[in-house]
Amino acid sequence: MTEFQKYIQRYLDLIPSENWLEELKNSGAQTSEIYEKLSEEHSNFAYAEEKWTLKELLQHLIDAERIFIYRALRFSRNDQTELAGWDEELYAKEYFLNDVSLKTLLEEFDFLRKSNVLFFGNLKEEILSREGVANGNEISVETIGKLIVGHNIHHLNIIKERYLPNLILN
Repeated sequence: MTEFQKYIQRYLDLIPSENWLEELKNSGAQTSEIYEKLSEEHSNFAYAEEKWTLKELLQHLIDAERIFIYRALRFSRNDQTELAGWDEELYAKEYFLNDVSLKTLLEEFDFLRKSNVLFFGNLKEEILSREGVANGNEISVETIGKLIVGHNIHHLNIIKERYLPNLILN
């Protein structure tokens, strides 16, 4: 197993059932449920220095999902152009979220997730199995969908373990 395959597998192992499309819906709903309970003040909380705030983490989920879905779209249309990687830390330095409300950010996440559920739900098995190269690694459209789910669950676990225990929510 390559390092890339190990990296991907750690996310895929988090998916609780074989029905990853349903889990895409579920993980989105769980994320929204948590963020709907947060105040604007809570959204600026980071559990440690040099860690993202909850708001930055939500923006990271949005950015990652947009990048992953772009890759899935390209590969699903049989585009064999090799796609570049991305650096999440460089992206995070450009968030500038002071003027963006948590409500607006959550609305963006919800719309994005609903759109992506429809996108993947409309793909036939033969299209889901199509592959392309991103960041120097071959990956299928279906695996990208599963990666979105596992990545979301990974961050949900971090939120539950490291953020929420330090917040008093009403």
